[in-house]
This record gives sequence, C-alpha cells and structure tokens, in this order.
Amino acid sequence: MIGNNDFLKYVPIFSELNDTTIEQISKIGIRKTFKKNSVVLFEHETGSALFVIVEGKVKISRVSDDGREVILTILNDSDFFGEMAILDGLSRSANVTAMEDSELYIIQRNDFIELLQIHPEISIALLKELTQRMRAADLKIKSLSLKDAEGKVATVILQLADDIGKIKNGAVEIEKLPLQHDLANMAGTSRETISRTLHSFVKKELIYLKGSKLRILNYEKFKELFT
Repeated sequence: MIGNNDFLKYVPIFSELNDTTIEQISKIGIRKTFKKNSVVLFEHETGSALFVIVEGKVKISRVSDDGREVILTILNDSDFFGEMAILDGLSRSANVTAMEDSELYIIQRNDFIELLQIHPEISIALLKELTQRMRAADLKIKSLSLKDAEGKVATVILQLADDIGKIKNGAVEIEKLPLQHDLANMAGTSRETISRTLHSFVKKELIYLKGSKLRILNYEKFKELFT
C-alpha cells in the first residue's frame, strides 16, 4: 500500500495544486481496499462520494437489456470516478467493479463540493477532464457502431493503449491486457471474435501478443489503419 499522499499529485484534477493544498485534501478523505471482483458501486445507487484509485484497476460497466455486461472503460492508478453523481446529485450511471485488489481514496460529496468552491482551479481541471471523456466516448460510440468486427477490436486496443499503454520507439505496450471476456464486453462482440481478430493482427505483424502482454508494433500505422 502507498504510505504517503503523493498519489494525489498524479490525479488530473489535483495535479496543478501546491503541496499545502494536496496535504489538506489528503485529510478529508478515507482509504478503503476492495478485493478482486468485488463491487465498488452499483448502478442507480445514490452518488455521495468521489473515488480516486490509489492502486489497482476497476471497470465501469452497465448491463444491457438482454442481460449482457457492457464495459464502458477501465480505470487505473490516479484515475477517478463518481464525479457525475456528485455534481448533479443523481444516482450512479454505471456499475464499478474491482478487476484486481485495489485501494481507493474516497472523498464525500459535501467535502468535494467545498473543495470546488475554495479552489476554482479544481473546477476548471474537472471540466477539462469531463470534456476529454465526452470526446473519447463519442469517438468510441461512432467507431463501435460503424465498424466491422476487426475495427471494433482495434478501437478497444487503441483505447487501452491511450489509457494504460507505455510508448517506446514508436511501439506501445499494454502490460496487462484485460481478459478476452472483458475485451469482448468492451467491443460489443464475442470472445471468439476477440481471439480470432487478435491472432489475425499478429499474423499481419500489427501486434505482438504473449500472455497478457500486447505490443502495438507501429502505433501510428495501427492508428491510421483503424481511425
């Protein structure tokens, strides 16, 4: 477990704050651990807190009308969630589940609203982050609705590359690729399609795949092909 408050400096909405303010924020929330596969939040429950990921990984998902889980996004260290329900006071819009043992930092709604009032720079940073998420969501919706199976899988790979990938010499490596079942839920397709498409990408020398490690061999070329 991380024993200090440095993690707050890497959270997008807090990254421009000075050390004194970071220290103040570190005192208003609590840390809580969640075991792998445990539910952090249920869709439709009342939103009363903001969550920051100190360590770990969570998936944001909804259940379709036919009962199938649809993964909207996967969040990792320094990401945050729960801001929409805090701002409008309405219920949660999705389920949140820990994909591995995770530690979260939780700030209650009243405390977070007070933070926004005292530090307007947090509000500006939050607006920028929400705008980026909306743009990314719009692009993903467009891609998944218009593209074939190969394009859908590529869209998910590119999303993961942007979220958790590490770039080096033009290649992007995803160290811990989600399970094929989760990839299928993100792409809106079947696990068999995921497996077939990934192996097709390997044969075309677009990616390298070994275990849970995936490397996009030429990120710019891959992006050009599928966006």
